[in-house]
This record gives sequence, C-alpha cells and structure tokens, in this order.
Amino acid sequence: MSKKFWPRGVIPALVTPFTKDGKIDEESFRRLIDHLIEQGVTGIVPAGTTGEFMYMKPEERKRVIEIAVEQADGRVPVIAGTGAASTKLALEFTKHAEDVGADAALVVTPYYVRPTDKEVYEHFEKIATSVGIPIVMYNIPQCTGFMMQWWLVEGLAEIDNIVGIKDSSGDMRFLCSLFEKVGGKISIICGHDEIAAAALLAGADGVILASANVLPDIWLKIYNDVKEGRIESVRKTQRRMQKLLRILVRGGALAIKEALRMMSLPSGYPRLPLILGDVFGYEHWEEMRIELEGIGKIPKSEVTFEVRGKTIKSMVPAIPETPRKISNLTFRVGEGFAGPPIFEVAHIDLILGLKDGPVGRVCEKILKQPQKGHEPKVVMERPFTVLVPTVTVRTERHARLVYEHALNGVKMGVEASINDGFLPEPLLDDLVLIANVFVHPVASNARRVMLNNFKAMRYAIRKAIEGRPTADAIFMYKESARHPFRYTP
Repeated sequence: MSKKFWPRGVIPALVTPFTKDGKIDEESFRRLIDHLIEQGVTGIVPAGTTGEFMYMKPEERKRVIEIAVEQADGRVPVIAGTGAASTKLALEFTKHAEDVGADAALVVTPYYVRPTDKEVYEHFEKIATSVGIPIVMYNIPQCTGFMMQWWLVEGLAEIDNIVGIKDSSGDMRFLCSLFEKVGGKISIICGHDEIAAAALLAGADGVILASANVLPDIWLKIYNDVKEGRIESVRKTQRRMQKLLRILVRGGALAIKEALRMMSLPSGYPRLPLILGDVFGYEHWEEMRIELEGIGKIPKSEVTFEVRGKTIKSMVPAIPETPRKISNLTFRVGEGFAGPPIFEVAHIDLILGLKDGPVGRVCEKILKQPQKGHEPKVVMERPFTVLVPTVTVRTERHARLVYEHALNGVKMGVEASINDGFLPEPLLDDLVLIANVFVHPVASNARRVMLNNFKAMRYAIRKAIEGRPTADAIFMYKESARHPFRYTP
C-alpha cells in the first residue's frame, strides 16, 4: 500500500502568538515560521496542542492555519491541527485545511467524554474517507483521556488516506508495538520530547515537538546523527538536553513562549487559563534560563557596572530584562526558591549592597548581636557573604543542614554568579551579601538541601542585580500569584 504523504524529520508544533489583549499576533507568528524554516525544519504544525487550539474560536483556528500555509509558501509541508471532540467539527476543520492548501491534517482522538475503540475507529474512518487531504492520527492520552491501542492503529493504517500517527504518550512500549505492527505502512512520529531521541533510535520516522520551536537545530542534529549512525553523539546530546526538555514539556506553550522571548524571539502571550507561576512556575523560569544559557541559546552581552567611580564591564548571559548599565548597588534585594522535594525546598531572601553602605552596617550588627537560634555564619570573604537562618535552629541535625549543607549551596550560588559575570571580580571587595535562608526543620536529604540552596542563591543574585521583578512584572503577576514552594526540575 503506497501512501501519498510520509511525514518525517523534525517538525515543530508551533506556538500561537497572542497579543496582550488576546488577538492573534500575525506578525510574530509569521516571523517564527520564517525563523524555523531558515533553521532547516522539515515541516510545521499550526493549531496543535502547543498552539493552544483548545483556547481558540473556530474562526481563529482556521485563520492560524491559513497564515501558516501562506507563510510557508510551499517551502515545507504544513500539517494542520484539525482535531475536535466531535467528528462533525473535526471534519469541518479538516476540510478547511484541505481547501486552504495544507499538506496534511493532524487529528487528535476525541476527548472529554471517553469514547470506545469502535467510536474512535469510526471517527477517523469518517474523516479520512470524507476528505482528500492526508490524515495523521494523534495520540495524547494525558490530555484526551483516551489511549490508543496497537490493534486500533493497525486497523486504521489500512485506510488509504491515513498516512501516519503522532504518539505523545511517552510510552516506549506502545511505540515499539507500532514499529512491529505498522512500521513501513504509515509514518510513526514521536511527539513526546523527553523520549524523542530514544524513539528515533528505535525507528521513528520523525518528531513533532513543542521544544522544536526553541531547539530546531539541536533536534535536526539528533535526527541526522541517528540517520548516520552516530549513536554516542545522540546519547550525549540527549543527556545534555534532558532537564531543559523536562521544563519545556511540563511548562507547555507558556514555557515555549518564555524561552523564545528570552532568546529575543518574542512569540506573544498565552491565553487563560495558562498563567506564569503555576504549571510553569517562577522557579522553572529561572532554571530554564540557565539551561538555555548552557547550550548557547542566550549568549553573553556586555553590561557596564558603575560603582563608586569605577566603570567595570562584564559579560553576562543577558535576556531582554537585563539592564545594560547598572549604576546603583547601594541596596538591592532578590528572592530565590527551588525544590524538590517539599521538605528540602529552599527559599532565600537576599540583601545585596556596598560594604560602606547600609547593608554593610546591618551585616556588622547581626554578626555582633546574633539572635539565639538564628546565629549568622560567614560563608565567604569575597564578596563578603553571610548566611542567616530564617527558621529557628533547635537541633544538631537542623544545624548541620543549615550551617553545612545549605551554606555550601549558598557558596556555590555565589561562585556561579561570579563565573556568570553577575558579580564581577573587580567589585567583590566592595560588596556584602546577606542570605536569609529557609531550611525546613524536618528536612533530611542533605544533598537536595545543598543543591536547592545553590539554585535559590543563584536566582536571588540575578534578581538583585537585574532589578527583577520589574514594576510591570509585579502588576502582571498580581492576578496570577501562586505559592512559590512548588516542584522544580
């Protein structure tokens, strides 16, 4: 059986940029499509899960597909997201995609009311036999509540117009059953970022991924390495990307948009109910930034520090919020928090300033007049850094966690910030840092206490130096405030 279209390669599941007032941002969408095609992707998917199709009106979904077809202009195939809970509506979207020139349609299994295998079979059969456009089935049980089984896919693969399946379940056993039953009959595409490299090695024809918006070049490298047998290169790249992929997958469209914005590729705002601080938490944001820096997606830029008549230039990994000139370090504050798990979560309130200023005087006072159970301890001399526990230390075990493991984490955070350029070497003798450190009294995992305090301190220093959150950000966060102690990768 010969299929008329065979999706393969690296295909981004496009985000849909929205303006602040909720309209489709066509200019940003077109710019993103051009950027990805220039990077070498082998197709694009508009109006999919990452594209927030579920939050759009029917006419908006159709317009997004029209824009994608127009902008791609035949340079790469457009696989339009046309799924819906009802067969009638999915068929309407699919016919529209065919009419405007899409190359294929990505049709998700019906959702909300969990259908039977028979109902899903007839759903796909009805759509596939009613249109001429090729159909790619879409299995994403974590969103739909329905998990396709191999025998269902096996039967549907016999329909001429069904040319592939995108599996986003993350279940390698299911993927392997597809390789066995329908490999070579239809295209098998992995849609789960965290196992995509393994899926390609196992025989997948390609990937449709949210993270390919951010990392198209890296996914193309993995894909080509698999094709050319460079297995160890694939393993190394996967290990290097694993944490970032975990953050992007769990943060969904919001994480993808924030990553693109950090990379100076603004892709608009998400739509409610997606809000920063919940599924994609503030701590995820900070860690994602650091991971993007580590792979060169956020390059270093020059920042000028002007302090006490000194002019010091430092190269830092700068995002749009990073000031290019920092002139007042008399008194700055920053906050950082990191986990998991809940009892080893770290929360640091940081005060940063000059030795001969108010922060220096406060530091002298707390060292000379310590409070019982909150005794300060000097972490390092350059910059002069002091740890103060925020929870009363009452036991030897708690004391070890605070004054040994949390302290080591704080020190690591300062050292990383020096290396990152946020604490320039020529300023270290002028600065004082007071880290108010939270360690839960029943914490037990010493390594996590250390690592979480390392992350929290690093975040807090960056916020203090960059003056984050800005006033605009505070007002934006006001409506979506969330308790900070959440899971972080």
